[in-house]
Amino acid sequence: MSTNATGPVVVLAGGVGAARYLRGVIRAVPHEDLTIIVNTGDDREFYGVHVSPDIDIVSYTLADRIDAARGFGLAGDTYHLVDRLAELGHEVWFRLGDTDYTNCLHRTIRLAEGAGLDTITDELRRDLGLDFQILPMSNASCPTMIELESGSSIHFEEYLVRDGAPTDVTDVDLSAAEAAEPAPGVLEAIARAGTILVCPSNPIVSIGPILAVRGVRDALNAATAPIVAVSPIVSGAPIKGPAHTLMRALDIEVSALGVARFYSEWIGGFVFDEQDEALQGEIEQLGLAATCLDTMMVDAAVSESVARAALGVADRLR
Repeated sequence: MSTNATGPVVVLAGGVGAARYLRGVIRAVPHEDLTIIVNTGDDREFYGVHVSPDIDIVSYTLADRIDAARGFGLAGDTYHLVDRLAELGHEVWFRLGDTDYTNCLHRTIRLAEGAGLDTITDELRRDLGLDFQILPMSNASCPTMIELESGSSIHFEEYLVRDGAPTDVTDVDLSAAEAAEPAPGVLEAIARAGTILVCPSNPIVSIGPILAVRGVRDALNAATAPIVAVSPIVSGAPIKGPAHTLMRALDIEVSALGVARFYSEWIGGFVFDEQDEALQGEIEQLGLAATCLDTMMVDAAVSESVARAALGVADRLR
């Protein structure tokens, strides 16, 4: 296993886009050098247990245990618990499999015992046989709230899963993350990193909450490591999810260029899809080292090529 990276590699991650990219990162970076910092703004209690959707999607994908058809949960899991709850009249719009529920119950029991989310994430990571570090962005509760034209404010999971990501969004509330301290090890990992990568995750609700946590943006600005992001927007649309709706609500152009502008104050490099090659000049005018290639990560081999391209951009920035 070889890499262009110099020293430890830190990756900011959240959601399905992150998981697909990370399939390539773990093929390109020695595992002992890798730390993945994951968004927890999506965390919420369901059916009496603490669910960490992004941590679990990343962990299950990298352990080759993800239910690929659903994009979440464990392959081969059963759904007896939520099906029985539905029979008893409960709302079960969040489909949590039985083994997945058990993992979340472990998380809940350990939280009640006083363990931090970072410790529990590490326990579950080791149980899945993963040999690199995964850190939650914070041990505190950091719910991302979506504000709607009606004046209501709803949790992101309600917005996305229950309501199907409606377009009547006026703002995204990250105040809980802004009030939270980073989990142990987060700032230290950023400070000692030799390379920092940003997944092609939703910039508003996957990467945004990580940046909002106290001290994280300052740590990134102070980092000596090159920081390289991958665009989640291809040909003016997200590969998956409601990034376009949320970007428009915040007056951010829905394009690879829009993402580059949004990140430009704290990144030095940018990787984007070859379908947007015409934007390279404008992206480089932002002061970013940039490269384009096929970023439609249909399998781990393509994911690896994107990861190595990002590492190559990082090398140009050293």
